[in-house]
Amino acid sequence: IKSISDLSSEDLVAINEIETDLKERGEPKLWNFYADLALGGIFNQNVNSVSKTRTKQSDDEIVAFDTAKFDRVYSGSAGFTAIRSIGEASSMMFNLSGTGSEQDVETTDNFESLGLTFGFDTSIGNHGLSPYLMLNTIDYETDAINTSFMAGFGNYYAINDAHSLNYGYSYSDSKNNQSPSYPAADATNLISQSISAGYDFTLNETISTSLGLGYADTNAKVDTNDYENFDLDLRLNLSLPFAYVSIGNLLSVVEYSTIDSSINSNLLRSDMTNTSDIMLTKAIGDFFPSIDPDRSFFITLSYEKIISESNLLNYDYISDSFSIGFNKSLHLNQ
Repeated sequence: IKSISDLSSEDLVAINEIETDLKERGEPKLWNFYADLALGGIFNQNVNSVSKTRTKQSDDEIVAFDTAKFDRVYSGSAGFTAIRSIGEASSMMFNLSGTGSEQDVETTDNFESLGLTFGFDTSIGNHGLSPYLMLNTIDYETDAINTSFMAGFGNYYAINDAHSLNYGYSYSDSKNNQSPSYPAADATNLISQSISAGYDFTLNETISTSLGLGYADTNAKVDTNDYENFDLDLRLNLSLPFAYVSIGNLLSVVEYSTIDSSINSNLLRSDMTNTSDIMLTKAIGDFFPSIDPDRSFFITLSYEKIISESNLLNYDYISDSFSIGFNKSLHLNQ
């Protein structure tokens, strides 16, 4: 452009400024490093899934279900992510994260966890392929240590700017550490495989929707914990001027394969669960630009309602919960 003979002096100044800016930026970084910090709280109106009648079945008898319903859970997490570009259309990601959780009244959600995730993303035409590997361990205060492994992949196919398809597969293996304190912990060891498919539609910059179908088959060491589940997920996303709002509804049908005689020796458990939720996310910088000038500090408010219908009293319940979370992301080598 600078060699054009009739280039005006104003244009030449502008081109020189662009050239200087490009030189200062240098070559694109092969590695990018990020840190994430999060704090949150969940306020649950039925943390133990107490049945609607406050009764449950045990050894073919109906007994009282007197467990506490209301509780609060507070959590904090920190994560470190490294991303490396590979060519023009691929990248790989490593993430190490840790979480601590504390329950206010009971102890079932008192735990510390550590997770490692590896992911690879690549584009082939209109396809975006993403295989991944996840390792996780959870140290419960009043339960056995759980170690899990998950591997799978997802594929995103863009039909055009408005329509896209996605599908995926995952395999997971979850084990509980059996010990003298928890001699029956391995009874709930699980191996699960799942498949999913979805359709996304973007109406405009403000409105988008998604439809998802899922199926999973879970096999446990003790057969009474074997089940299949079928999922239908609908979601509406609104990118509004005041916040990002996401509204969803998940319908799950769960069919167990073996009767649990310790509950009811005549009924094979079957559940249908409807989960509705609404989530609102806002950058703190929209309120306080001086605190969050790059708008990377977010507050999230969400509400969830679960209605579970089951042929066993134990799993026939309604649960409501409200949560608040704060998340800050830092680009360490920007």
